Amino acid sequence: MSALARFAALKELDVMGYDKTETKLTKKLVVEGITLNYVDAVDQLPLQKISAENTLVVYTPAIPNDSEILNYFINNKYQVIKRSKFLGAVTQDTLCLAVAGTHGKTTTSAILGHLMVACDMPVTAFLGGIAENYHSNFISNGTEITVVEADEFDRSFLTLSPDIACITSMDADHLDIYGNATEIENSFRDFAALVSNSDNLLFKKGLPLKGKDVAIEVEAQYKAENVRIENGAYKFDLKTPTETIDNLVFYLPGHHNLHNAVTALGMALLAGTPVSKIPKALASFKGVERRFSYKINNKNLVLIDDYAHHPTELNALYQAVTEMYPNEKKCIVFQPHLFTRTRDFIDGFAESLAQFDEVYILDIYPAREKPLEGVDSTWLLAEILKRKNDAKAQLITKEEILESIKISALKVNLLVGAGDIGVEVESVTKALAYES
Repeated sequence: MSALARFAALKELDVMGYDKTETKLTKKLVVEGITLNYVDAVDQLPLQKISAENTLVVYTPAIPNDSEILNYFINNKYQVIKRSKFLGAVTQDTLCLAVAGTHGKTTTSAILGHLMVACDMPVTAFLGGIAENYHSNFISNGTEITVVEADEFDRSFLTLSPDIACITSMDADHLDIYGNATEIENSFRDFAALVSNSDNLLFKKGLPLKGKDVAIEVEAQYKAENVRIENGAYKFDLKTPTETIDNLVFYLPGHHNLHNAVTALGMALLAGTPVSKIPKALASFKGVERRFSYKINNKNLVLIDDYAHHPTELNALYQAVTEMYPNEKKCIVFQPHLFTRTRDFIDGFAESLAQFDEVYILDIYPAREKPLEGVDSTWLLAEILKRKNDAKAQLITKEEILESIKISALKVNLLVGAGDIGVEVESVTKALAYES
């Protein structure tokens, strides 16, 4: 939403909006000239400035159906459209590169956007996270090409017109919308069918799709081979259907991130990005905020901030941190996101979290949802303890995060989740950095 707000502001439109919580990002939007409020009430709207004739209302499905502001606009005949429809309209007359998948969308699209900008391609990128290279989720370097995240939530990605696309994963998620995993897979197939040339569809090897598959160290049309770690970075050769690019360097840890990089490289090449500029561009990618983001990294203490909110993502995070710190114990502070997701994947969450040496669980972040009876962090904790022999897991509040990490006294610590745990990261980082 904020990337689209920035796009509209760049077009010299008056932009105003609502969010539930003030964050570092919303503060930056205000500095950039965008008006924001944090109270879902009609009396917060500048009604003297706006009317149904001069105002387009764009909303995210994350906003509750009973939102007072949203219902005011609907009831007063404003033009009201979903974020995905606006994004579809913005990208329709461009070469549209769309990144889909239940995991990896933001990192893959950020790598792709950066590759193309660093290679001076005429691209605008709408990202779901803050790219470290640009300190923004909106990158503007021209209008001929667009890079977008294709969001599967409520089938939003079916409003896009992708010329080149990828599907990074098709794991079950959003079962409150889809009902079952089969319906999710069907929706991804519908998205894949939007790409008229199957050679322009990349997907993770093993998915039941037609196009070009992507893998690491196993046979695929787009493949990372000869993968090794040198000086804290992956070094690898990229094999494509037409060529091999040797000795690429990529600094994000984790096989999932390397897979994202291979996918992004393939899409960039399909869009005509010059091969000669690719190696330098990839090596200069700094990452995405809250995607394995180092907040502290010294000989005594490591603090990593990550957005993981699904068991598959937690497993990928554990693989990455174990690869980087094989001999250190790991402490995770995790905030579950959504009651329905916690309910639907309780076993997966318990198993993925039980891999960590010490586990601290916050209350479930509800986002758009109302509580569900019996679905809470106490239930999740009980399931974790069933799987942990040493029983080092407990519930804490946000106010107890700092002290819990101190008491843990482990070197490697992770703050993880897609809710408002992100708001706590800066204060925890400052306090721990001061003491370390």
